[in-house]
Amino acid sequence: MHTSSAIVLAAGEGRRLRPLTKYRPKPMLPAANKPILAHVFDALIEAGIRDITVVVGYRQNRVQSHFGPRYRNVPITYVTQSKQLGSGHALLAAESTFDEPTLVVYGDQLVDSNIISDVLEGHDPETTLATLGLIPTTDVTEYGGVICRDGTVTEIVENPVDDRDYYLNAGVYVFSPAIFETIRAVDPRAGEHSLIDALSSVIEGDDTVGGVISDGVWVDATYPWDLLAIADDLLEADAENGTIAETAQIHETATVVEPVAIADDCVVGPGAVVGPNVCLGENVTVGANGTITRSVIDADTRLGDGVTLRECVSGRGVNMGPGSTVVGGPGDVIVDDSVHRDVAFGALLADQTRDEGGVTYCPGTIVGADAHVQAGSTVRGTVDNDVEVRG
Repeated sequence: MHTSSAIVLAAGEGRRLRPLTKYRPKPMLPAANKPILAHVFDALIEAGIRDITVVVGYRQNRVQSHFGPRYRNVPITYVTQSKQLGSGHALLAAESTFDEPTLVVYGDQLVDSNIISDVLEGHDPETTLATLGLIPTTDVTEYGGVICRDGTVTEIVENPVDDRDYYLNAGVYVFSPAIFETIRAVDPRAGEHSLIDALSSVIEGDDTVGGVISDGVWVDATYPWDLLAIADDLLEADAENGTIAETAQIHETATVVEPVAIADDCVVGPGAVVGPNVCLGENVTVGANGTITRSVIDADTRLGDGVTLRECVSGRGVNMGPGSTVVGGPGDVIVDDSVHRDVAFGALLADQTRDEGGVTYCPGTIVGADAHVQAGSTVRGTVDNDVEVRG
């Protein structure tokens, strides 16, 4: 099937990535030094898409102000999901733009252009109401598992735990306009309209849902430490992601160990060591004798002299005083009251976190946005937004 337009669902928050999403939605979190959503747009354009509609909602101004009306000379139209009531509800917000079979993708997952092209080529508008992109994998327990036989999807199971042979639902679809009638007809669960529920209804009825198996790359950032793994993959797989901007200032006595991505206007001070597998966003400063390894440090962050970071994720505008240390994992991390054990993760410091120096962050620490940590403190566990931590 040929189409030059796509709808991107980018209205959700990304709750399991809190507190990074206090001020921006998940699609705007960094994958290396670009928002996840920029990578999605790149994949669409590489697959031949020339017109993009983006469904925005939570913190929508962060998406619209960053991308504006065009990306890589491709026009972008924005429609708003006023309340975040599920993926099906988000697609309903774009119904007016939908008059033929159309490509639909999620804006918070990285997919390469091969998956998109495979789904477009595999969709038959004469015989199928919808077509899904599927990825062979050994573990779908965190996502949607799909049973597909001879190109036809026979069952979709959320978070499956049995031992059947599932494919991963890559979140790349082609839908015919009839999908809207199905979305409306399915009763919402917990007040939300789900695309998966609508597709399950189609499977149970008389229409056909196709499945296209692809060997393309698919990556999702479900938890904060996934941003480290995504950066690893991007830096090591694509030389274009591993760059040092011309406007970055690297002191002659500093050491940069590739792969790294160092954005515009960064300053790396004397004696500092940056890398490997480090992403420094725009206008990041690394003080003298700092050591940064396997970390994603977002824009406008200031790292004081002698700071040591390992397996650290920072938000924007973080300010760490001299001598503060993120010791790195493994550690136990609590997310939504669930404990994730032995995660290779040092700490998350959300937007505008400030410490006074000499602070030690234990493995698995999560510090909320706008927190203030006094000098010499030892921080562990989860610190809420807007909290002052005393030593």
